[in-house]
Amino acid sequence: MPVLTKGDEYPIHQTPDPIAFSGTDRNFYDRYFFNGMQEDGSNFFSVAFGVYPHLNVCDAHFSALRDGEQISVHASRILEMERMNLTCGPITIEVIEPLQKLRLKIDGEGVKADIVMEGRSFPLQEPRFTRRNGPRLMMDVTRFTQAVRWTGWVEIDGKRVEYKAAPGVRDRSWGVRPIGAADPQPTPPVQSPQFYWIWAPTHFKDRALYAHVNEDGAGDAWNTRAALATDGGNATEHAHLIGEKFEMTWAKGKRHAAKMGLTAKTHAGKDVRVSWTPVETFQMKGIGYGHPEWGHGQFKGPLAVARESFRPKDLNPLEPQNLHIQEISKAVLESDGERIEGVSAFEQLVIGPHSPSGFKGILDGAE
Repeated sequence: MPVLTKGDEYPIHQTPDPIAFSGTDRNFYDRYFFNGMQEDGSNFFSVAFGVYPHLNVCDAHFSALRDGEQISVHASRILEMERMNLTCGPITIEVIEPLQKLRLKIDGEGVKADIVMEGRSFPLQEPRFTRRNGPRLMMDVTRFTQAVRWTGWVEIDGKRVEYKAAPGVRDRSWGVRPIGAADPQPTPPVQSPQFYWIWAPTHFKDRALYAHVNEDGAGDAWNTRAALATDGGNATEHAHLIGEKFEMTWAKGKRHAAKMGLTAKTHAGKDVRVSWTPVETFQMKGIGYGHPEWGHGQFKGPLAVARESFRPKDLNPLEPQNLHIQEISKAVLESDGERIEGVSAFEQLVIGPHSPSGFKGILDGAE
C-alpha cells in the first residue's frame, strides 16, 4: 500500500514513519476548532475539523445560532491517508499564514461562508493534558488557544450576516483522546465517568483572557492555566496569572452555570477578577462533541453530509449529549482600578461527581 502523502514533502516528521502514521494509538487525532460572533455576542458560529489518521476518517462540522435556533452541517469522509487535504464535504480550511491567518469556506446544505480569521496575538500553549483510566491512556493532548478577529460573511438559507473584525477564538489540538467507536473491552474495574472542564477565553478591547481548569471529583485541579494577552504580543509577552480559581454558581436542576467568576493574581501581586453573565447557550454537539450520530471519528462511509437544527432551550440539559455547552456571555474584567467589559463563549462540561459543586452522581443537577 502506498503511504507517501503531500505532508512528506515538508520537513515536519516526528518519527521515522511517513506522515500518514502517528505513532501506534488508534485514538490519535488532529483537530481545528473555531468560533466567532458579533461584538455583542449575537450571530454566534462555530466550526470543528478533525483528522483521525489511524481510523482513516476525516470529519467537519459547522453550527450557528440564529434567532434561538441552532443550525448545523455535518460532514464525514474517508481520509485516504492524506492529512494535507483540508476539505471535508462542503467545509474547507485554508492556511494563509500559519499561527496567524486562516480562511474558512463553506458551501452546502443551504449554508455558505467565506470568512478569514487573524490572530490578535501569538497563540497560548496550554499545559499538556495527560490522563489515564487505570493503566490505559485516556488523554494525552497538546493544545494552543488564540483569540482572533473575523472578517467576511456567513449565509444561511439566503440570509447573509457580515463580520468585520468580529471577536472569536480558535484552538488547535492533537494527540490521544477517545474518538470513534467505543472500546469493546473497558479497563477493569469499571469506573463511573468523571470529567470537570471549564474553558473561558474572553475578549476585551485591547487584550484577551485565557483561562481553563480540569478538576477531579474532589475539586483538585489536574490541569489549569490563566493568562492575559495584549494585542500584538508575542509568546514571551503573555502575562501569566497565579492562584487562579473559578467560582461557579450552577443553575438549579442543571449542570450549566447561572453565573461564573474567576479570581487570580498577577506575579506583582495585583488582584484580577473576572465575572461572566450567560446570555445564550450553544450546544457543542452541533459540532460533533458527544453527538449520538455525528460524533468525532465515526465512520459514515466514503462521504456523508447532513443538516440538522434544534432549539437549545427546548433540550433536556441533563441528557448526556446536552451537557457540553458554550455559554455566550457578557464579561467584566476588574484589576488595578480598571473595569473593562468583554464577551466570551464560556465552555462547560461536567460529568460525574464534583464535591465543590454538590454533584454526587453521574448526571444529577444542582440543588
